[in-house]
Amino acid sequence: MSVIVPTLDEAAELPALLDHLIDYDDVIIVDGGSTDATCALAGAHPLAPRLLRVEHGRAAQLNAGAAVACGEVLLFLHADTRLPRHAVAAIEQAVANPTVVGGNFRLRFGGDDRFSSLLARWYAIERRLGVYYGDSAVWCRRSVFDALGGFRELPIMDDYDFVRRLERAGSTVCLPGPAVTSSRRWRRHGMARTVAAWTAVRWLYLAGVPAAWLTRLYPSARQENANV
Repeated sequence: MSVIVPTLDEAAELPALLDHLIDYDDVIIVDGGSTDATCALAGAHPLAPRLLRVEHGRAAQLNAGAAVACGEVLLFLHADTRLPRHAVAAIEQAVANPTVVGGNFRLRFGGDDRFSSLLARWYAIERRLGVYYGDSAVWCRRSVFDALGGFRELPIMDDYDFVRRLERAGSTVCLPGPAVTSSRRWRRHGMARTVAAWTAVRWLYLAGVPAAWLTRLYPSARQENANV
């Protein structure tokens, strides 16, 4: 399995993430033009991840990482998401079923407060409807990724667009995990505002509104999407 991590100014998160991934054989950091110490930290870490630099948006970063990955399964991981302890074994068990093309992990948000608990419940409801995003550690077979043409280079909703195509390609599995991710972007704007904005953006996207226009509707979405 190859783990592909897109980064943009993630110096605060990266050392802990690489410590977390120390036992993984193929970790690829794809930087999108960081101005902090992200790349230096990646180069100095004992894990010695492969480091690429692609300054054309997150989808291009993920595609570049996939292009050099060695694994038969690709896992796309945000810098502030941590995998469950038995992530590899869980994925291996899932892909033993030849009908399974990919999936993600049940998501929990860091913190024991009511805010984080409500977010996790909302995500669980969305997942039952086939809606999930990159922060839940999306994974898929390499062959399926290639057949789908990878991520479309959209300014927003690139992860959701990929997940929708993945769902149509075959059976997907939401592994129990949970993966744990930060609630930093949600706390920045508040749960009600962020949920409402992303729900509106998703439905407008499904209605055919161009992704470039949606970034103007919700200006902070692209920045958040790039950083998390």
